[in-house]
Amino acid sequence: MAVNSRGRNWSVSESLWRGFTAIDLATGAYVAVATGAVLLSFRGDGIPGWPWILTAHTLIAALVLLAPRARSTGPLGRFLGDWYPMLLLPALYGEIGVLTLSAGFQNDLLIQRLETWVFGSQISYRWIRESPNVMVSWVLHACYLAYYPILYASPFALWMVGRRDASRHTIFAVMATFYLCYLAFLFFPVAGPRYAFDLAHNPATDVGPARFAAWLLDRGDSWGAAFPSSHVAASVVATGMALRYWRALGLVLLPFTAGLILAVVYGQFHYAVDALAGLIVAALMLGVMQTAEAPEPQRLAVADYRVESGSRV
Repeated sequence: MAVNSRGRNWSVSESLWRGFTAIDLATGAYVAVATGAVLLSFRGDGIPGWPWILTAHTLIAALVLLAPRARSTGPLGRFLGDWYPMLLLPALYGEIGVLTLSAGFQNDLLIQRLETWVFGSQISYRWIRESPNVMVSWVLHACYLAYYPILYASPFALWMVGRRDASRHTIFAVMATFYLCYLAFLFFPVAGPRYAFDLAHNPATDVGPARFAAWLLDRGDSWGAAFPSSHVAASVVATGMALRYWRALGLVLLPFTAGLILAVVYGQFHYAVDALAGLIVAALMLGVMQTAEAPEPQRLAVADYRVESGSRV
C-alpha cells in the first residue's frame, strides 16, 4: 500500500514537472539570474528600490509556477498561461534600465572602438547628420515605431488563425531572444550613441515620427540596453518565425523589420555594431528554432479549437 502511495506521489510530481513548458523554464531561469544581479549589487551601494524589484521577481516566479495550472482552466487561462511573458515584456525592459544604471559603469568606449574597426567611423553619429533626408527619416522612424506591433503581430496573428503551436514556438523564440539580450545588458551595459553623443538637430530629426520616437525614448528608454540591439534581434526573430509558419504574414512584417534595422542606426538609437550583433543573435536563435520540433508551417491547427472547447484533451 505504501509503495502504491509513493508511486502515486511520484506520478503527480512528474505530471506537474511536465506541465512546465520551455517558455516557463526560460522565464524562471532569467528571473533567477536577474535576482542574482540584484543581490550582487549589495556589494556596492545596492540598487534603489531593491525590495520592490525582488517582490516583482517573486511575483513573476509565482506566475511561472501557476502557468501550467492556468493552461488547464479554459481558453482564457490557456491564453494567459502561454502569453504571460509577452505581457510582462515592457516591465522587464523597464527593469533593465534600473539595474544597469545602478551598475555604475558602461562599455561605450570599447563599442565605439569596435565600431570604428568594423565600419571605419561612427556611423550612428555621422549618418543622420550627413544625410538629413526628410523622406528617408520619416519612413525609417515610422518603421522604428512599428517595433512593438512587429513583436506582437507575429505570435498573435498565428494564435488567432488557430496555429497555436506555431504561436507558442514564436513566443518562445522572441522571449528567449530578449532574455539573451537582457543578460548581456546586465553584465555588459552599453548606453548607446543616444547618450554618448550629442543629439542631431536638422530637418531629418524634425519629422513627426522622429519627434514621437524621441518623446517615447525620453519617457521609457532603458539606459545600458544597447549591445546587442534587442530591437533588431527580437524583430528579426518575430518576422523570421512568421515567414516560417505563415509566409504572407512574414512578408507583411518584413519591410517594417528591414526599415527598423536601418532606423536604429540612422536615428542614433544604436551603434551599427549593436545592430550587427542583434542580427547575429537573431540568426542563431532562428537556427536553433529551425532544428526544434515544430508543427507543419502551412497546416492550420484546427485541433486547438477543439482543445479550447473541451472536446479533446
